[in-house]
Amino acid sequence: MVRQAKAQRMLTHDQIWVALDRLAARAGLSPSGLAKRAGLDPTTFNKSKRVTSDGRERWPSTESIAKALAAADSSIDTFARLVGDEAGDGRSVPLLSFALAGASGAFDESGIPIGKGWTEFALPTAEDNHSFALQISGGALQPAYRDGDVILVSPGAPIRKGDRVVVKTKAGEVTVATLKRRTAKALDLQPLDAAQAERTIAVSDVAWMARIVWTSQ
Repeated sequence: MVRQAKAQRMLTHDQIWVALDRLAARAGLSPSGLAKRAGLDPTTFNKSKRVTSDGRERWPSTESIAKALAAADSSIDTFARLVGDEAGDGRSVPLLSFALAGASGAFDESGIPIGKGWTEFALPTAEDNHSFALQISGGALQPAYRDGDVILVSPGAPIRKGDRVVVKTKAGEVTVATLKRRTAKALDLQPLDAAQAERTIAVSDVAWMARIVWTSQ
């Protein structure tokens, strides 16, 4: 295990896990995506696995770190740099499974993440302080987004015609589409599957709309 006497004197629990988050971000993956690519249980690097139910710190094994490095095509030297404070600003954004995005209590009325169920996704930078990430589950959004992809959503980013957006209706439906046109009364959206017909949603039915600014693919 990483938690050896020498490691305890040199490294902290948080530093090791932050380095794994940064390693995943460098590979364009979420921590669960990195674990899956490494052949590990997808929950191996999840926040919930980092502390036991009785509050004790849980450290990743050297084997899991080695597999993660191989999956990210990185070396132990790279990992050592990621442990250091100079590896980046350590910025992370809230991460939620896309399948849960329509659940009551996941967002406030303006589209800002709230409530339980959110984990974190480490990023090199994220300019919008309210940015959040959604992890795609299933194949409904193929070919644009695959199962396990992560999209970074920025409520503060300006939205223009042709941008990919996430739209949540007041009824709780969450849609990913391309904005074709926006008027004072309606949004015209093109589904990511070009074979599907364009859809119009009344502005009065929209809870919020935010632009997708980055995708891990």
